[in-house]
Amino acid sequence: MPDTPSTEAVPPLPPLAAQAERLIELGVHELAGLPADAVRTFAEEADSGHGDALLAVHPDRVPASALAPLLRRDDKAGFVVVDMPDVDLFTPCAVEVPDAPLYLVKGVDRGDHMANWSPDEALPALTKEDRTPLILTEGIHWVLQQPAALERNRCFMTIGSRLRKANGTLDARTPAIWISNGTGRDGRERRNAPKVGWCWWNNRHTWLGFASTTGRAH
Repeated sequence: MPDTPSTEAVPPLPPLAAQAERLIELGVHELAGLPADAVRTFAEEADSGHGDALLAVHPDRVPASALAPLLRRDDKAGFVVVDMPDVDLFTPCAVEVPDAPLYLVKGVDRGDHMANWSPDEALPALTKEDRTPLILTEGIHWVLQQPAALERNRCFMTIGSRLRKANGTLDARTPAIWISNGTGRDGRERRNAPKVGWCWWNNRHTWLGFASTTGRAH
């Protein structure tokens, strides 16, 4: 595989109780149709034995299109690229997401060591490491809770989400989260804003790793 530069670790996630409060502050619980106390109780009960886990809402409850605008960087809101109006049709593929409104994503990693790999190259490597790729909504949740997970030249793909076309084949686009340069249709006013977009399955990008997890629980 191509050589990649050395990388620094992403800071740990906040405690689950703090993550619950963050989701409540953002109104994610209301989008999901959940009482705030249900989110707090889940976090409290899951807190023991799940260090550095990410609290996530099932994508069926809150899709990527609703989560992306909640992202912030340099006081600029996150957004979905204009040529991805079907973003919410990118659903978990070959990834088992717990059948529960709230769940945990454990051992999240940005996959910096796979920068400049294609998704086609990265997926089998992750499988060999006993890891599974993040789905798009999990990636957004991660940046909501730990903004430092998204850095210039150290962003990531979420290849656990794919779009299956009507004929059964997978769309060649794969979701990613990075930082806008404010060029093209993004608009200059969105420079430095968090951005949900896509890349081709067989393409490589030096600034995109592959976010993954050691497992999910509820």
